Amino acid sequence: MNNQTDKNHPDIVFIGQPNAGKSTIFNALAGTKAETSNFPGTTVTHTHSHVNIFGRELNIIDLPGSYSLNPSDDGEKVALTHLFGEKPDVIVNVIDASTLGRSMELTLELIELEYPMVIALNMMDLAEKKGMTIRTEHLEKVLGVPVIPMTAVRGRGAKELLDACCDVLDQKKAPSFHPWSRDVEEKIEELMEALPPELPVVANKRFTAIKMIEAENLFFDVMLSELHPGLKEKLDNIRRDLKDRHDSEAYEVVAAERHHLALKYFEDCCTVKHGPQTGLLDRIDDVIMHPFLGYVILAAVFFLFFFIIFKVGNPLEELLLGPVAGVRSFLSAQFGTGILFYLFDGLTQGIVGGVAIVLPYLLPLLFLMSFLDDIGYLARAGFMMDTFMHRIGLHGKSVSPLMLGFGCNVPAIVSTRMLESRRDKVITALLIPFIPCSARTTIILALVAFYLGPLWAFGFYVGNLFLVALLSRIISFFFKSPSPGMILEIPSLKLPSLKNMLAKSYYQLKSFIRFAWPILIAGSVLLGLLQYFELDRVVNTLLSPLVEHALGLPKDLGVTLVFGFLRKELSLVMMLQALGVEYHGLMMVITRSQLVIFTIFISFFIPCISTVAILWKEIGRKIALLSVGLNIVVAVILSLIARFFLGL
Repeated sequence: MNNQTDKNHPDIVFIGQPNAGKSTIFNALAGTKAETSNFPGTTVTHTHSHVNIFGRELNIIDLPGSYSLNPSDDGEKVALTHLFGEKPDVIVNVIDASTLGRSMELTLELIELEYPMVIALNMMDLAEKKGMTIRTEHLEKVLGVPVIPMTAVRGRGAKELLDACCDVLDQKKAPSFHPWSRDVEEKIEELMEALPPELPVVANKRFTAIKMIEAENLFFDVMLSELHPGLKEKLDNIRRDLKDRHDSEAYEVVAAERHHLALKYFEDCCTVKHGPQTGLLDRIDDVIMHPFLGYVILAAVFFLFFFIIFKVGNPLEELLLGPVAGVRSFLSAQFGTGILFYLFDGLTQGIVGGVAIVLPYLLPLLFLMSFLDDIGYLARAGFMMDTFMHRIGLHGKSVSPLMLGFGCNVPAIVSTRMLESRRDKVITALLIPFIPCSARTTIILALVAFYLGPLWAFGFYVGNLFLVALLSRIISFFFKSPSPGMILEIPSLKLPSLKNMLAKSYYQLKSFIRFAWPILIAGSVLLGLLQYFELDRVVNTLLSPLVEHALGLPKDLGVTLVFGFLRKELSLVMMLQALGVEYHGLMMVITRSQLVIFTIFISFFIPCISTVAILWKEIGRKIALLSVGLNIVVAVILSLIARFFLGL
């Protein structure tokens, strides 16, 4: 992390279970200065920021969500590595107050580290709706750690949390561990005494001893047998004694001790008044999760989703495209048909393509995705799709990576790490490039919806989803092992936070502006130079057997396929440039059928270069090349089928 944060300033790390509101609190403190990057040596992303709080410079770091300090996926492993390797100055443990009893098991693990710590008891509003009354002062006294009640989406408790962090930094007071049952404590102390001085200690001796007892890592035991056979024998005896006394494996005994202590503290500090769920959000949740109505609502939500994007993007596009013709006429008058005209025309097309064609659809898309995520609907959609996923041969956990693909395929492929089996990782990774990401959604809306109408675009999208289901079923035939089951946890339904939605949209938009837009501009300028030197004709001639003869598209569109490998939106922008027409004049040079065929082909053609690169890195070279080949074959077959039926 030294390359990400300034170690001259204290590190404050945010850690908590998924869906506890950790990132919401972090974003409220970091604002627009937050950056997302990879942990050193990994592809697991985290968010960090250098902030000035009350005149004090701090590094704040948002670690991946973790259920425990016994890591089960890559995100949890790097979070644990950061806690041990960097040893933060303050840990902020974010807890979902509405699931306090379960959440405190991670809290007790963090306290065992004996690092300075503050608890952010978030989602107090949801806890109150469940009839929970939490005595935070008593909880603070019991745990020995400052406890700050918060409702992060409303900005409540943020100042108090910062005050507590600064106080803990000044006092440098670490919490003390909480003792367990006497027989378990005796075994922990016995192992602590047996630890040789040369053995590296993680955090402290007690924490190290506990982790050795509950370790299930075969490599760890083999290594210990080779380096410290006496200690390995002692550890085996302690595990055996605990198993004999409790009739459970040693790691289960340790987990049961934390679970018992967490529930005891929960019962001491919280009272729950049970009653019928009569709140408005509860009644809404019952409807949207209904076994029949839920699926009707799901279809309606996605239809409305694209309808709103089209209704917002279409007039914006019309408004922004107006000045383009005047700019091109001005350039032609100034530079004629020389190289300067092609350079400036390419520059103009790239800039205008981003502003007038991509952004009008991308902005409402990002905002609505943030809205559905913020209220908790995306998780519910994933839950309702779980049964369907199994029918097409996939693990229910594949819902999350596939849904991430609607935003961008790259993080979606990275998130396949959460899938336990190689089988599910490969199948899901091969399917993700067929999910219409924001770039391809922009093409669908800017071409099909704009020229043929929103119903055509919606039909295109629905057909895309059926294609993904069919491909999943086909690919699954090549894997004999069945997909395992899944326990899927969904967050509470909650009112959206406009500030949170705008922040999420801003970070996604910033990524487009910083990475995608320069590619659009550079690609358009390069195409202008190719046109000036007539090199585009060479590319078009080489691709004419596919583009012109097989697909029945204008020969000049061949060059756009090459550039579409860089960014999908680039094919859309360069389509107009290659055909030499304005946006409103497109239908004068191609037919409706050619428009549909082009959209189908460019949507399913080779994934963008970023997607191929991350596939290569995450899943392997063979799967990346297989993905490229699969996309080409599917794109050609679907385009030929479309040409046949549209030509009837």
